[in-house]
Amino acid sequence: MLDVFIIGAGPIGLACGIAAIKAELSYKIVDKGCLVNSLYHYPTNMTFFSTAEKLEIGEVPFVCNKPKPGRDEALEYYRRVALHYKLDLHLFEQVQQIDTENDVYTIRTDKNIYQAKNIIIATGFYDRPVLLNIKGEELPKLAHYYDDPHYYSFSKVIVIGSQNSAIDAALECWRKGAEVTMVIRQPEIGQRVKYWVKPDIENRIKEGSIKAYFSSSLVEIREKEADIQTPEGLITIPNDFVLAMTGYKPDLRFLEQTGIQLSADEKLLPFYNPETMETNRKGIYLAGVICGGMDTHSWFIENSRIHAQLIAESIKLNA
Repeated sequence: MLDVFIIGAGPIGLACGIAAIKAELSYKIVDKGCLVNSLYHYPTNMTFFSTAEKLEIGEVPFVCNKPKPGRDEALEYYRRVALHYKLDLHLFEQVQQIDTENDVYTIRTDKNIYQAKNIIIATGFYDRPVLLNIKGEELPKLAHYYDDPHYYSFSKVIVIGSQNSAIDAALECWRKGAEVTMVIRQPEIGQRVKYWVKPDIENRIKEGSIKAYFSSSLVEIREKEADIQTPEGLITIPNDFVLAMTGYKPDLRFLEQTGIQLSADEKLLPFYNPETMETNRKGIYLAGVICGGMDTHSWFIENSRIHAQLIAESIKLNA
C-alpha cells in the first residue's frame, strides 16, 4: 500500500516525488511516456522564457550556459534530478482506471495494479493538440508538433498561430530557407511572445521576408495548395507543409472519469483547495498546469513547484 501514487513524470510530478521522499511517504511515479515527456517533445532549438533558477526542483542547482536554458539542457537537468533522488519511476506505463473502496484507491495501468491512500495528478496538457477541424487536416503534410526546421528547407510552409511556438517555427524555418506564410486569427502578434523574439518576427513581417495574414484563418488544405480566409476575401496559395501551432489542451475527460468536478464555463477549471491542492475527491490532489483547466497559460513550472510541498504537508497531516 503506497502513501501516494503520482501520475505524470514531468517536472512537477518529479517535484511531488521529491516532496514525498522528504516527508517519508512511500510513492511511485507513473507516466505514459518518457521522463519529462512534454519537454522531450518541445522543438529541438527551443529556449525557455524562464531563467534556470526558476525551473529548479528539489534544491538541485540548474547550471546552464545561458540565463535562459534550452530544451536539451532542461532534459539533462531533470534526468540528473531523478538520478540524484533515485526516484521510483515507471515510464511508458499508462493509467487506465482508478477505483476506490474504503478510502483506498486501486490504480490499474496497462502493466500493473497498484493500491494507494492518495493520488496526485500532474499530467500537464501537451499531449492533445487543439484541432483546426477543417478539410484536409488529416493530410500528412500537416503537423501539430514542430521539431527541427531543417526538414522544411526550401519548402513552402504555412505556420498557424501567433504565440511563441508559432513564432519560433516561422523564424527558424525561414532561416533554413523555407518560404514562410503565417496565418493569424488575431489582428497582431501575441502578447505572450518572448520579448527578445517579438521585434525579430515583427521586422521580418514588415520587410516582407515572412508573409503574414492577420485576422485570417486557414479553411482548407490540399496536397499542393491551401485556402486562407482573409479580411479581403478567400485566397489560395501554393503550399507544401502546414505547421498548426494552435496550442494544446489537458485530458479533462480523465479528471471527470476520476470524479473531479469541473467549472461550468469554458475554462473547465477543476475544483481543488488552493491551500492543500486536494480536489473534491478525498485523497486526490492536482499539481502543475492541469490545475488551470483550459486556461493552459495560468500555471508554469516556476509558479506551480510549490504544489508539491503543499500536497506532501496535507497528506502527512491527514495520515
